[in-house]
Amino acid sequence: MSGSGRTGAVDVRGTVAEGFEPVMDAFVRNFEQRGERGAAVAVYRDGRKVVDLWAGSRDVDGEDPWALDTAQIVRSVTKGVAAAVVLLLHQRGQIDLDAPVGTYWPEFKAAGKERVLVRQLLSHRAGLPALDRPLIPARAADAVSGPAAIAAQRPAWEPGTDHGYHAQSYSWLLGELVRRVTGRTIGRWVAEEIARPLGLDFWIGLPQDEAHRVGRIGPVAEPATAAGGGLTLRPKPAVAEAYRNPESLTRRAFGAIDPLPDENDPAYRAAELPASNGISTARALARFYAATIGEVEGGVPRLFAPATLTLARTEESVGPDRVLIVPTRLGLGFMLHGPACPLLGPGSFGHPGRGGSLGFADPESGVALGYVTNGLRKGVTADPRAQALIRAVRSAL
Repeated sequence: MSGSGRTGAVDVRGTVAEGFEPVMDAFVRNFEQRGERGAAVAVYRDGRKVVDLWAGSRDVDGEDPWALDTAQIVRSVTKGVAAAVVLLLHQRGQIDLDAPVGTYWPEFKAAGKERVLVRQLLSHRAGLPALDRPLIPARAADAVSGPAAIAAQRPAWEPGTDHGYHAQSYSWLLGELVRRVTGRTIGRWVAEEIARPLGLDFWIGLPQDEAHRVGRIGPVAEPATAAGGGLTLRPKPAVAEAYRNPESLTRRAFGAIDPLPDENDPAYRAAELPASNGISTARALARFYAATIGEVEGGVPRLFAPATLTLARTEESVGPDRVLIVPTRLGLGFMLHGPACPLLGPGSFGHPGRGGSLGFADPESGVALGYVTNGLRKGVTADPRAQALIRAVRSAL
């Protein structure tokens, strides 16, 4: 693999395998043209790391350089790892995807949810994207209030008949299901069964002794013109209105925690919210997704058996999303390649994080990618910086 250094005004560190230089070029242009402040990208191909790059500042509002081990909060990218926990428990015979959730969590049966299936939790078909009474951040993170609130909540639609993105409530749905089945919190399960065996710098519930590695995230300005390399796409009126209207299901889903938590607060980062507060390096995301589709360098066996891989990328929900408004394609916990979330190809599966970060795998090409940024943009799924990196990977194949 070739080394890297200063490219124009951008001081890029890391390595790129021969043939994958377009990824470095796109990474640099993200800083020069798309407002990037600090970021990292990693790519695996057939279980071997071929790209591992980082540049910029570790804090979106600071000057200290991004380091080899810098990690960031990745928001909804966490959902993909959380979904993998449930699929692995299914693979081990501990969870039946077609069993009612109440089989494992009796209190969940209340308010017309007796027939909600585990499969429907994963595929955002449970009808539970919002709470009638949102939780303040401290209660959302206390591991008790969220599960109790979601167990008492009446669905917004008949479960199984439609889909809508469970932006925040996914934390309590999957987290409590895993705790009831395994006796472990989902953060502990990920640490013991995924992160440690694979050697991943990934946490749901950040340990205090790792806090020094994590940068500050925050908003960055949207590039205004195509000439600057980052054409800002205006949302359709229906989408804009859904995010603006406090009574809409969209606003209520994203506002299930109210007021919005400070994502740079150490207490928030130490909580276990598998919908939104995973913390990771780019190489950890890429290595995780590489392990879902095959063996990984270093003698790491694959995570998903072939049947589980098929489940992960089989379409469960498609069409207009009741929360995101735009059409989405969802599998069992993963977003699938489509107009709302363009990935590498038709068989790709993964999960973006609102504001930019992304992790996914493409079994057909053997590619897995992780992208982590501290500069948050307004989009929910198809961030232009991540899309530029995907196009560069495609050109290198």
